[in-house]
Amino acid sequence: MSFVPPDSLDVFQKYASITSPTGEKFLSHSDFVDAIAPLDQDYHKIPREAYALLFKVADRSNSKQLSLDDWTAFEKLLYLPDAEYQIAFRLFQSPENPEVVEFADFVNTYNKIHSKPSSPEDFPPFDWNSAWSSLYLGDSTHRHNLSYNDFSQLIAGVLGERVRQAFSYYDPSHTGYILPDQLQTILETTASHKLSDTLLKDAKFLCNVGVGPSSKISYAHVRAFLNVINRADLVEVIIRNAAKSIHHSRDADTFITRQDFLNQSSKSARFALFTPLEIDVIFHFAASAANSSSSDLISLNNFKSVFDPTWQERLEAWRKNEAHKIEAAQQAFVHPTSFLHEVFESAYNFALGAVAGAFGATVVYPIDLVKTRMQNQRSSHPGQQLLYKNSIDCFKKVVSREGVLGLYSGLGPQLIGVAPEKAIKLTVNDLIRGKFASKDGSIPVWAEILAGGTAGACQVVFTNPLEIVKIRLQMQGEVAKTMENAPKRSALWIVRNLGLFGLYKGASACLLRDVPFSAIYFPTYAHLKKDYFGEGPNKSLSILQLLTAGAIAGMPAAYFTTPFDVIKTRLQTEAKAGQSSYFGLRHAAVTIWKEEGFKAFFKGGPARILRSSPQFGCTLAAYELLHDLFPLPGHSKDKKTEAGHSVVSGEISAPFRFLQSKSAMKVILDIDHNFGKPGALTEERKKLIPGLK
Repeated sequence: MSFVPPDSLDVFQKYASITSPTGEKFLSHSDFVDAIAPLDQDYHKIPREAYALLFKVADRSNSKQLSLDDWTAFEKLLYLPDAEYQIAFRLFQSPENPEVVEFADFVNTYNKIHSKPSSPEDFPPFDWNSAWSSLYLGDSTHRHNLSYNDFSQLIAGVLGERVRQAFSYYDPSHTGYILPDQLQTILETTASHKLSDTLLKDAKFLCNVGVGPSSKISYAHVRAFLNVINRADLVEVIIRNAAKSIHHSRDADTFITRQDFLNQSSKSARFALFTPLEIDVIFHFAASAANSSSSDLISLNNFKSVFDPTWQERLEAWRKNEAHKIEAAQQAFVHPTSFLHEVFESAYNFALGAVAGAFGATVVYPIDLVKTRMQNQRSSHPGQQLLYKNSIDCFKKVVSREGVLGLYSGLGPQLIGVAPEKAIKLTVNDLIRGKFASKDGSIPVWAEILAGGTAGACQVVFTNPLEIVKIRLQMQGEVAKTMENAPKRSALWIVRNLGLFGLYKGASACLLRDVPFSAIYFPTYAHLKKDYFGEGPNKSLSILQLLTAGAIAGMPAAYFTTPFDVIKTRLQTEAKAGQSSYFGLRHAAVTIWKEEGFKAFFKGGPARILRSSPQFGCTLAAYELLHDLFPLPGHSKDKKTEAGHSVVSGEISAPFRFLQSKSAMKVILDIDHNFGKPGALTEERKKLIPGLK
């Protein structure tokens, strides 16, 4: 029994807009298109409205609406191994005899679904009376029906025959050659749904291989090109495997030679897979599309830029992705679903970021503890004996008095706060940047600062309560060694003792620290990546470059906000006997200035800088490792490597029903690329099509 996806009923209930008097629900034409062709997918090759063609296949009773049984049957059809050909067959099958395709029914269906031609006026219509057609259908006096297997074989060869007829049309003298612009017309009119926009845009120049008289194109070259189109998936596998086995690389930009390709090809088949001319075509077109000076090298991205219909130029893909994010952010309050979809997709990154952030925070936590203790150490008058001489002395004394575990006092609240801090900070920053970004993705500096500052302000809601608990736990070990019978408190006791308002003690200082920190950090980090390291659509930064950018951006952000961190630490720490108590932000600042001087505001500043760089590096390294080990469900492990290159259409994460429907549409378009497009076949045009009179 055919598989039915578990969400089939939910999808039907979601989109069914017709309700009968008995309460039964049905899908209309538009409902059906919404169900199999989501709005968030890429339709630049096949118009979205063309998917309504498949409604005829699903509407088994020809009632112009689909019941749940009809929908379930169509879903089962999509999961058949030969779903594409099954759908094409059922589109043209005879109503009286569903086991065959009768020529009269084929003509009738063809006339109904064929649209106004978008091809050039001088492009020849397909001749259904040709010798090739007669081999499958019989001639005009002996037409016969086609079984499913016969029909599928006809469909598999119709593209080649369309190209042959077009070549003959442009070569009336039978010289065996046509012009490059004529080949361009043939490709655009017959195989545009199987080729990239990059090729179609520059086809006239790419097709100029210069092999015949006056740089004309031979039929042998056209046929070789068509064979490569039909076996594009196999070529892609060979290139990918060659790069992996020979160069031990999964990078889609890794180049292989002709010999590498031939060696890998020979391992994949018992007999020769490609003729020398077909290999020439593969390397020539890939090199030309990539503006490469050598046609003896090829990479996976070079090949896909020609033979992958979902390919987009890196700059265009990058701009499209940026525009999508900006639009989602700008429409967040009008269409929250769109923005929430972006947030949901980012949740995976947040989850990995939380784990990686926890790892990074754990590695540098001893530095954070030393920083807190140094900031809380008070010297109210010159010559006063201090507990710690400097940060190194503090580190040694903590280890000797409290043990190694003493360096990790209060780590729990820190780890708990990593996830919400990152989630809120990154989401708010992206939201505000999107609100003020222009269509080309540019954003004024003041808006970058505003976005970073707003993100820092929002995170305080979660981080302040955790910070005050963490700091009190960090200081507990010191208090225990300086005071007799000092009770050891748990994090839960501290929370209960402080209460809700107490957990936000020092929040004003926390705001004054986090707002400028994020306002400095985010714009600096973004500009270092873009302006200094050159990140963009054509360049992805290495881990070392990201680490360096993050470390540099964190230095001024950490150091210049140290005074507010000192004030926050003092406000959130319990004062010892004989020490001044602080009654607010202003009182704390004035008291510290009077008792300890200006330098006290920068206590722990070097430790804050020393903590930022290794923490960012460890977090990033852990994130990259986790990203490879646990790829986003529905995405391949190689997606990260190919981001911005070949995996730009989002098809990997698209619903299976859409992917199968798209594959079926490609098979149907091999018959005629005008199927399903707006418009109708005119009577004048019908008369020009042999076999359809």
